[in-house]
Amino acid sequence: MTLCEEDHCDDRLPRPATPHPRRPRREPQSRDDAALVVAGTALVAILAQVAIPLWPVPVTGQTLAVLLVGASLGAARGAASLSLYAVLGGLGLPIYSDAASGWTVLLGPTGGYILGFIASAAIVGWAAERQWDRGWYKPFVTFIGGSIVVFAIGLPWLAVSLGQLGLPNDLGAVLASGFVPFIIGGVIKAGIAAALMPLLWRMAEKRGRAAE
Repeated sequence: MTLCEEDHCDDRLPRPATPHPRRPRREPQSRDDAALVVAGTALVAILAQVAIPLWPVPVTGQTLAVLLVGASLGAARGAASLSLYAVLGGLGLPIYSDAASGWTVLLGPTGGYILGFIASAAIVGWAAERQWDRGWYKPFVTFIGGSIVVFAIGLPWLAVSLGQLGLPNDLGAVLASGFVPFIIGGVIKAGIAAALMPLLWRMAEKRGRAAE
């Protein structure tokens, strides 16, 4: 005798349980995100050692790294990467410009620029997530904007720090020491970052095709 006769099945028979779809595991993605954040921090730390020593603020490769990290990692991971950079340097790792470290550096004349890196990476990453890192003129405008954000936070901080040191901190003095010497370098670094982005995208797309 079969379980079903004339296409009528006994409803009392147990039915196999419907398997529930497994939720995708988030651990690999979390590990990838963490690795990218650490890599971004390392890039900034390395380029921070490429510096022209000026006082009170040296000219360094930090801003170039900040722009690239923000554009490559996006707003959240870019900001996380630069936050990690600020914290690790404050804790004593010699990763600030000229291998400096410590909370005294973070609270000193250059501290506002270091904190400005976090906001800059977030804004550049936000723009990149909206395709403003494609082509050449959009990245250039984005990177100029990211550089301006650094100064918008760094200059008021510098003014306060100079005043606490008993040094001139009027607008002219602050711009002369914390902005004017960096204009040409900032434009050049924004141009370098904009020129590198198409190459980085081609490398990423080639790697994506290879992984398929």
